Amino acid sequence: MNKKIIKNKNIILCVSGSIAAYKSIYLSSLLVKEGANVQVILTESAKNFVGESSFSGITHNPVITGYYDSKTSLSIDHIDIAKKADVILVAPATANIIAKIALGISSDPIVGSILASKAPVIIAPAMDGDMFKSEQVQKNITELIGFNYYISGPEKGRLASGMNEFGRMSEPDILFEEIISIFSKKKDYEKVEAIVTAGGTIEEIDPVRYISNKSSGKMGIEIAKALRDRGASVTLIHGKIDSAEETQGIKKIFTKSAIEMKNTIDNLVDKCQIIIMSAAVSDYKVKNISKEKIKKDSLDYIQLEKNPDILKGIDGSKIAKVGFAAESENLLINAKKKLSSKDCKIIVANDITLEGSGFGSDNNKAVIVDLDGEESFPLMSKSKLAHKILDRAKKFID
Repeated sequence: MNKKIIKNKNIILCVSGSIAAYKSIYLSSLLVKEGANVQVILTESAKNFVGESSFSGITHNPVITGYYDSKTSLSIDHIDIAKKADVILVAPATANIIAKIALGISSDPIVGSILASKAPVIIAPAMDGDMFKSEQVQKNITELIGFNYYISGPEKGRLASGMNEFGRMSEPDILFEEIISIFSKKKDYEKVEAIVTAGGTIEEIDPVRYISNKSSGKMGIEIAKALRDRGASVTLIHGKIDSAEETQGIKKIFTKSAIEMKNTIDNLVDKCQIIIMSAAVSDYKVKNISKEKIKKDSLDYIQLEKNPDILKGIDGSKIAKVGFAAESENLLINAKKKLSSKDCKIIVANDITLEGSGFGSDNNKAVIVDLDGEESFPLMSKSKLAHKILDRAKKFID
């Protein structure tokens, strides 16, 4: 993480009325320590939780609290700082301020600054869990995503109400990293339509039982997020996955079986430039699914039949295909065979027997193979590996 990248950057930190406002004091300290110029805007309700002097003492800038209480020689403070801003962060963002931003109700300098600026905007929601899940708040967040604003969190944890739910503001360290990543991000996938598949498919045996695998979907989700962050329009077609909480701005389509996944891909693939197939698709399905629960004495034998090979069936001359090879032996040999047999541009191969790598893990150790050769990577986070894959795949996008 290159902290130096935020030196001399103009950052507007907007603080609204939540008990999480105290975290923003620490965040402003982190930013100032690395040389950022931080300008704080404080709502009236936020002053019930934190004081102006805390922020002004840390940032060495006067705090803006309203449209008409000019703290500088400028006639309209928030417009001037908005024009100069490199990034705007709203943390904490209450349901009230989220609604105002979504609707463009500029009754306070936070919304006014956002409307007057072309800088990237990060929104860090903080509120009661049921409030965050409400239809109105989710609709407003969807609106913000449509404006290409970044939504950070919220995290799951203990809230002021005592409940343990999603609604807890992202921690300052996380927000600090996200600000740095905004300045670091490439936008080399702008105007690219992408499909990513993730998770394990499910093949039903009867109403109770099914055949599946250990895939968590984490790798596919990280690839989808990386594509989104690099400017692509992303559709995540997924089977059974652990979680998709952090995939704002990504269109998600759940498909249960291999056939459902294939049909969904077939409907979308013609308008896309790249497909990255990280899903663990079942090779076989049950030939005759029972409509009734099969008695265990009759489960000695289940007749299977092959599923279609989704990746192989996609025309590689019309779209860049990236496949995965999860292997337990002969990693490179099998990856190179798959590169040819599936007509892929890239195969990402990983040894699922390695400790701390593969299914369910947050890390992965992989080899990326294409016709120009292979590149091995040490054990790294799946998030970092996702960007390595995109770096390699970019040359195949027209």
